[in-house]
Amino acid sequence: MDLVVGVDLATADVRAVAADGAGRVHAEARRPLPAPSSPRPGWSEQDAAGWWPAVAAALAEVTDRLRAGPGTAVAVSVCATSGTVVALDRHGDPIGPALTYADQRAGVEAEVAHAAAKDRWAGLGLRIQASFGLPKWGWLVSQPGVVESISSLAHACDVVVGRLLGAGGGGVCTDWSHALKSGYDPVRQEWAWEAMAALGIPGSLLPEVRRPTSLAGPVGRDAAAATGLPVGCEVRLGMTDACASQMAAGVGEPGRFVSILGSTLVLKGASQDLVADPSGAVYSHRHPDGWWLPGGASSTGARALTAGFPGRAPAELDALAARHGPASCIAYPLVGRGERFPFVAPDASGFVVGEPASEADRIRAVLEGVAFVERLGYERLAALGAPARPPVVVTGGGSASPLWNRIRATVLEVPLLATPGATTALGACILAAAGTLHPDLATATAAMSATGERVTPDDAERDALEANYQRFRSAVVERGWITG
Repeated sequence: MDLVVGVDLATADVRAVAADGAGRVHAEARRPLPAPSSPRPGWSEQDAAGWWPAVAAALAEVTDRLRAGPGTAVAVSVCATSGTVVALDRHGDPIGPALTYADQRAGVEAEVAHAAAKDRWAGLGLRIQASFGLPKWGWLVSQPGVVESISSLAHACDVVVGRLLGAGGGGVCTDWSHALKSGYDPVRQEWAWEAMAALGIPGSLLPEVRRPTSLAGPVGRDAAAATGLPVGCEVRLGMTDACASQMAAGVGEPGRFVSILGSTLVLKGASQDLVADPSGAVYSHRHPDGWWLPGGASSTGARALTAGFPGRAPAELDALAARHGPASCIAYPLVGRGERFPFVAPDASGFVVGEPASEADRIRAVLEGVAFVERLGYERLAALGAPARPPVVVTGGGSASPLWNRIRATVLEVPLLATPGATTALGACILAAAGTLHPDLATATAAMSATGERVTPDDAERDALEANYQRFRSAVVERGWITG
């Protein structure tokens, strides 16, 4: 049997999965990654030298399991966190640490890049932010004595693709999904040269950009020896982790949307036309088959539970909240400062209106608060001309909670399709299968995406949650983050 392999290069760990053309997983493995550090306030760095050893070890475990007879890998694809970037030397080795998606040091560079190409960004509905790869690249090349030693600027996935191919320079090529926040214009299909010039980024340092799912090249001998992948196995370009999860959830046609509730809350969908948001809260990736993938990423999500109730098991928190019922207070469970979706407010901070009557009341307020942010997000998308067609697919670690899913379905007033198997790694498999096991990405998505369980709104809680949502929305309006 011909199989494909997907690699999810996240921040905490690497996951590798081997699947067949029907999406059945035959082997998987995980390896931890070096924990990010914060040497200064607002900085978030990771040892990029640890990426390839972890990926190679995870792949080696997967291919070792495949030797028992399930099949042979014919293609591999890599998906990674958007906004994590690094500089490479001529050998493809990282020069210093990577700047992760959470790094905020490049605020000045973000303003420069946005001003230099504001008409271009307006047409794309982008607002360049410090978390994007573009300003971080600008910061990297501005460091004294560094630009002379840089051979290539790269995304995390580019480093792994370069190792798989065995090519020098690391960032041999990239895809237009990972490159979107690094200054690639998917409409004109070119780098935003005016922004690059304003930041002092030489064109010679930029990777070649190709369509996701396109062939980057074959696995080289050194990589084959390290991973167990066959020499000549095709390396197919991937997409960002959120886009890959979207494919795994089967949301690949206009009108369908998925909510990915992990550490943060990400809403992704498909539309026939580019959705341009003047505020920059919503941005659109380009689908390899021609349409667009609008969405946005909130700074809140399941990490609000881990931060607010450290050391507590999700099942325990669920049980307490389930016995309580709708919260008596409302909360915007924002961890840290700043919100980027469903509105852009760099100085936003979390709030609670009312006094929680108990710990269970406080837990329930957090669960509801994330659901309220989710509804605000879908209302924003609908206002921009991209309404979601029910059911909304939900995935991510937070979507493993039946209680939270029921709250979210009730708040959104639509049925959900809970799809815990829609992982980034499966999405990477689907991307690898486009052009190998299937003729294109749409066909691969339809054949391989995860199945889900329907969740309907809770009529008994509908009125109470609607009242809480209206209080929540009024509190957000009062703070000036959205208009009434």
